[in-house]
Amino acid sequence: MSDTLVVNEIYLSLQGESTFAGLPCVFVRLTGCNLRCSFCDTAYAFTEGKRRALDEVRSEVLRLASPYARKGTDAGKRTLPLVELTGGEPLLQPNVLVLMEQLCDDGFTVLVETSGAHDIGKVDARVRRIMDLKCPSSGEVERNRFENIPLLKTTDEVKFVIGTLEDYAWAKQQIAAHRLDEICPVLMSWVHPLRPEQRDKSLKPVPPGQTTLTRQELAERIIADALPVRFQAQLHKIIWPPAQRGV
Repeated sequence: MSDTLVVNEIYLSLQGESTFAGLPCVFVRLTGCNLRCSFCDTAYAFTEGKRRALDEVRSEVLRLASPYARKGTDAGKRTLPLVELTGGEPLLQPNVLVLMEQLCDDGFTVLVETSGAHDIGKVDARVRRIMDLKCPSSGEVERNRFENIPLLKTTDEVKFVIGTLEDYAWAKQQIAAHRLDEICPVLMSWVHPLRPEQRDKSLKPVPPGQTTLTRQELAERIIADALPVRFQAQLHKIIWPPAQRGV
């Protein structure tokens, strides 16, 4: 349907990841994903959602951001600069491109979190694209769209989710081969083990023969290897229960 999106949830929280971690952010989580990563903690967004008009979604974002609006001579400016489009996979719905453009016009700093399996070239140049490169333990490494790498801007970010030694070695190889740290910030997140209620039977299994890496081991390897990356602690999983929605 034209001028609509299927939306899972819209909420105000703290940004838990990226170079914007710790800042208040309105999140728009869209429904649907064509990947089934082994570590996915938002499987509920695969199918749950409601079709909503773009104007309705934009109005909800503006409402949640309204307490941060400045008054007086600075009216129209905001102390809450961030809106993130996430999923699922937001780029599966073409109208997300329109919404992101509108939110940029509204004066927000707009982030989009994408799996890296889809063309990022159509996204408004003002949007900061946080693009995954899927590691081997995800079960989806073959879905990486490496054609996106030349499209990255200095304001974009590349993220690796690391659960095994094999993931870490693969990520190191990609950083060096594509000189990613010379393009934009590079992020590494540790795979938080899924709780039973988070595990969806459609998720890919971790390929056999992989060696699990702890969070501490990942941090220590980044230091030992002088790797030019930002380690992500995923603040929302530290502050709130890992399976809690809307945070």
